[in-house]
Parts: sequence; C-alpha cells; structure tokens
Amino acid sequence: MEAAYEPKTLQDAILHFGDPDNCLNYLAAKRWPNGVVCLTCGSEDVLFLANQSRWKCRQKHDRPQFSVKVGTVMEDSPIGLDKWLMAMWQIVNCKNGISSYEIHRAIGVTQKTAWFLDHRIRFALGMEAGNRLSGQVEADETFIGGKARNMHAAKRAVKITGTGGRDKTAVMGILERGGKVRTNVVGNTKKKTLQSEIREHVLAGSALFTDALKSYEGLDEFQHEVVDHAVEYVRGEVHTNGLENLVFG
Repeated sequence: MEAAYEPKTLQDAILHFGDPDNCLNYLAAKRWPNGVVCLTCGSEDVLFLANQSRWKCRQKHDRPQFSVKVGTVMEDSPIGLDKWLMAMWQIVNCKNGISSYEIHRAIGVTQKTAWFLDHRIRFALGMEAGNRLSGQVEADETFIGGKARNMHAAKRAVKITGTGGRDKTAVMGILERGGKVRTNVVGNTKKKTLQSEIREHVLAGSALFTDALKSYEGLDEFQHEVVDHAVEYVRGEVHTNGLENLVFG
C-alpha cells in the first residue's frame, strides 16, 4: 500500500483531510502498511465495499465486515474521520498543548465532542493528562477567616488588625468543569504563587477561566479567558461561577 501523505501545515491538513477518501486512505495506510487484512482471521483476501467505506473478508466466519475504526479509539463513534484526523493533527503538532475549547472552535464541533476527541486521542497516544485537570478549567482564590461580627470584642481586637486578606488564610480553588475540584491553602495571592498552583494542577493547552486579578496575567500556555467582575460576572462560557458556587459560595 502506498505510504500515507503527511500534511506539514494546518492549511495542508485542512485541505487534505477535508476529502473523505483521503482520510480513509491515510488511516488504512497507517494501519495496514503492507495491505489490508481481515481483523478477525488475518486473511488478505478482502474486498473493499466503496458504498459503505468498509472491507469484507471472503473467508466464512462471523463479522466478515470491518471498517478502519474497528479496534481503535474511534470505534463506535459517529464522528467523521475528517474531525478525528484534524483533532489528531492539532494535538500532535501543537507544542504547547491545545485545549478541547480550541479544538471545538477550530473544527466546528461542540465543546463536549471536542473534549471526547481530545481525551480519546491523548489516551491512544499515551499523552493522558495524568493527575492534572484539563478541558475547561476555572481558577479562583479567596480569603477565609472568622467574621468579625461573630467574635467577642476582646478576640476581635487581637485577630482583626487590618483590612482585606490580612489575618485570614488564602485558599485557591481549581475546578475542571464536569469533573474534579481541588482546593489548597496558599501562602499569598501573588503571581508566582497562584501561577505555580495552576501549572502544577492544570494541563497545558486547557481552557482556563479566571477573574481579572493581575496575578493571573502571563499564563500563555493556556487558552486563558478573563472575566472582570467590576464589569460583568458571565460572558458566554467565560466565568468562574462553578467554582464560586461549589467551593466559595
């Protein structure tokens, strides 16, 4: 079988994988470099059914028909090969990582579908996020401490010696939408501290949503979107409400 053409640029990938025949031939060449064989019996005596984009083994056994998706992370998925291959190309070629949020905008699928593609592909490539959060992630911080009105006057005089976060404990929360949430006590809310927490717990390339605190500026390895609470609390998918309601509410 002829070697598969390898797109070198995003534009090449869009043009090449926009053709269903190119997608099928590309995957078949990758999977069966020496020619298509039956996935059940290993026979090379197979017939291509062009109207179904499948192969049929001429040997007599159960499951004589098979597609290029069978036995892969694409099996049982109604998503077209063009979407799969475009998502694969982006994940493999984006050195700083790519979020499902970016994939959804780039190839015209829902964010839920992009998340599914992203996780299936990373699993197949051995690129799992491991213990880090991914997809759409919210990060926020707050100060926790006893309310002054609930304290005895003598205790209040000792404990409350300033305004804002003084004499309170800084806590940071990170939420993977539809997934896990993590909270951690932090020494302060300075840039180095908060960004270290994010880089430790969030997969590069993920869609990251924070408020407008300057400590979050410079997280360029993420798809970082900011909501300025002095102006608004929600802008489409850009908000930290999930974290605030779950942890800091």
